[in-house]
Amino acid sequence: MSFDPWTLGFQAVNVLVLVWLLHRFFWTPVAAMIAERQARSATLLAAAEATRAEADTALADLEAARAAIAVERDAMLAAAHKDAEAARAAILDAARDEATALHDTARAARVRAAAALKRAARQEAQGLAVTIARRLAARLDGAAIDAAFLGWLVQGIADLSAAERAALSVARLEVVSATPPDAGAQARIAAALSAALGAPVTPGFRTDPALIAGHELHSPHFSLRNSWAADLERIAAALRADPDGNAGVTSDAA
Repeated sequence: MSFDPWTLGFQAVNVLVLVWLLHRFFWTPVAAMIAERQARSATLLAAAEATRAEADTALADLEAARAAIAVERDAMLAAAHKDAEAARAAILDAARDEATALHDTARAARVRAAAALKRAARQEAQGLAVTIARRLAARLDGAAIDAAFLGWLVQGIADLSAAERAALSVARLEVVSATPPDAGAQARIAAALSAALGAPVTPGFRTDPALIAGHELHSPHFSLRNSWAADLERIAAALRADPDGNAGVTSDAA
């Protein structure tokens, strides 16, 4: 076997040329492309982390606002109930004392007058409570109020039996809100109802300012009251059902 140095030299030159061509037209562009994609990935990851941090902050703010609204709501309902109880007790005491002192012939008329006065006072107390609730709702953050009442609505659905939730998931549902929900709010409400019922639902939406604040769920055979107006109505109904002061609790579902 003979050794040809010219052949070896040409082969070495070919190898060098091939290496230079690969480096010039393949490895350098590929390395630049890889570096560019790594930079893009790092930018996207940083943006995603910033978005997640903003979402965590917004969620914490929403939870704090919801807790504050719950405290305000409970305080308002307790004050309204206390005032109504005091007014009812005072009226009943006055009516009893006066009826005892009257003659038998005038007693029936006095009792009717006391009852009318009690009804008027109750109606006045209810009107005052509604006025207070409307002014309070107007001063609070509307988005936070809606989020809080949506959470209570979901909790009310969770308290239902599995059979009731299954029936609701296939019923024609309507969400009645105190203020008109925009498209985003409607999407959030529909998503929350679907998650609570365990099935996708597409409710209709209707606005009723008489609710003062809140969201209520209605179907042809079911209603879940979830508003300040419903809370005030429950207090008034309890007082009407038990005038002696042993007011019971009524159900949210009708």
